[in-house]
Formats: sequence, structure tokens, C-alpha cells
Amino acid sequence: MNYPRAFLAGVIAWLCVVITFYVLEYIPFLKKSTTAQAFIAAFTIMFYAWFAEWLYYKKAAKKSGLLVGIIINGSALVLNVLVTVPLIEIPKGSSYQTFFSNPLLWILAVINVVTVFLYLKQNTTVSEN
Repeated sequence: MNYPRAFLAGVIAWLCVVITFYVLEYIPFLKKSTTAQAFIAAFTIMFYAWFAEWLYYKKAAKKSGLLVGIIINGSALVLNVLVTVPLIEIPKGSSYQTFFSNPLLWILAVINVVTVFLYLKQNTTVSEN
């Protein structure tokens, strides 16, 4: 298990999701619909997770798909605590509690972990060791 590589994959996935939400906030008919933005993000997060896994497994051992997915999510959640909430959400009038109690965040996290797990199952041969 290459933890720094998994963390880097999480940073890349987090950055892609943040950019997606940033762009969606400037599309007029999506600007005020958090649900529509989350639906689009849920669709795109599968591709971001797929890409992050591809980067991770390019040079890492082909095992621990679920653990890698959890590390990717964990790194994204840490970045949300350190960057997203204080620099984006709080200036908009939101809070840590509002951000982390939103069920859409956790739905996106589950989609990410499942996608990472399925990537391993579909695209790699799991090693025995």
C-alpha cells in the first residue's frame, strides 16, 4: 500500500470536484440549485475517482481497493476541513456543521468509494500478498 500515492490521488479527486462545483455555480440555471449541482457532481465524481485510481494503480500494488477508496475520501475530507469550508463555505455564510451534515456530501463520498472499489475489481488482477 502506497499511502502518499493514495493521498495524492485523493488530492486530485478533491481538486476536480471543487473545480466542478466552482464551474457549476456560474451556470445560470444551475446556480441556485444545490441538488442539481450535487447530481452532476455525483455523475462526474465517478470519472474523477476512476482517474484517481488509474493514477494510483499505475505504479502501486494492485490490492486494497476499498482501503484506497477510503484513503482518497479521507484526504478529500481533510482538504474540505482545511480549505473548502474556511475559504469557500464560511465566506458564503455557511459553517462546518452545515457542510458536513449535508447528506449530499456523504452520498458523494459513498459513490467515490464504490467507484474506486469497482475500478480495482474490473481493471486489475488482485495480488495474493
